[in-house]
Order: sequence, then structure tokens, then C-alpha cells
Amino acid sequence: MPHRYAELAFTPTIRALQQQLGSRDMYARFDDGPDKHHEFRARETRFIEQRDSVYMATVNEEGWPYLQHRGGPAGFVKILDAHTLGFADYSGNRQYITTGNLANNTRVSLFFMDYPNRRRLKLMGRAEVLQPDDPKLRQLVDPTYPVSIERGFLIHLVAFDWNCPQHITRRYTESDVQQLIDEAVRQALKHAQGDIPHD
Repeated sequence: MPHRYAELAFTPTIRALQQQLGSRDMYARFDDGPDKHHEFRARETRFIEQRDSVYMATVNEEGWPYLQHRGGPAGFVKILDAHTLGFADYSGNRQYITTGNLANNTRVSLFFMDYPNRRRLKLMGRAEVLQPDDPKLRQLVDPTYPVSIERGFLIHLVAFDWNCPQHITRRYTESDVQQLIDEAVRQALKHAQGDIPHD
């Protein structure tokens, strides 16, 4: 199957359910054509490096999934090559659930969200944990963000897919809102100056 993400996500059980509920024909198109969903291109690189958060899912040895939010300054997730991304693991609540899960199962699923523009990139990969003394960790450190770093994560891409924007609620950061306010003020001043009579 050319579409690698669909190959992983659409198991026989899911394909049977799609057939039963009438969506199999729509997704059958993923079976044909070249695979463009197994390496980062310019679009994915730009999107990921603009994000300031990511959701990462792992599974423990009992089969229970765990979803964790990871955040940092925009660009804290770095694209290292066409098949690898990485980020520093900042010190948090010290439960170590994600790190512990990866000791038994390196499979991960990541969701990158752009709420203002209602875009979502999802990917599957294999995680590699970098210990503090690993030289590879240096390339993941942001010197402008002085926080405690416990380890690093490399995610070796297996497949990705872009989602449709349905039901993604627009959300804005404080910076986003301030930019909108500043632009509104600029426009108001511009119009006000145009209304002032000149001798």
C-alpha cells in the first residue's frame, strides 16, 4: 500500500468497519499512487518548527494508552533530517510515564495542532530516548530557554498524515490576540487620520 499512514492505521478490523459504514470507497484511493507520507518535506518541516506544543501518545506494558502534552518556545521541536525530529524533555512533574512506557514499547503517535488556522498534522514513529550525557542532545537544546533538561527524545518517522479541519475550534495565544489588537488600532488610526481635514 503506497500510503504508509493508512497502511498502519487501517487494520483489517478498521477496513471492515469502513466497508460496513460506507467510507471504504473514499479511502480506497490511498491504495494507489506514490507514497509521499514517509518523510518530512518543506511543508511539514515549516509547520512543525512553528509549533510551541505537541501531544505525544505512548502505550504501557498493560496495553493502556497515555497521552502527554509537551510544550516550549516555538521551534522547540526540531527537524533533524527527512526522517527524524527531536526535542528536549524539560523537567516537569517527575512521574516519568512517557519515558517508562518507551522502555517497553518505542511506538509513538504525535499530534501537532495549529488552532488559529485549524490545521492538524499527525504522525507515527519510533522514539529514542537520549540521556543527559548523549552528545546528540546538544542539537535539541534552545539556549534562549533556560530551563532544566532531563533528557531528549528523537522520533524516527514511520508515517504522517494531514487531517481535515472539521471540528477544530479556533484558539488564540496572547501573542496572537495582541497582534490582532495592534492591527485593529493601526487601521483605526489610519482611517481617523484620513478623516482629519487639511488646510
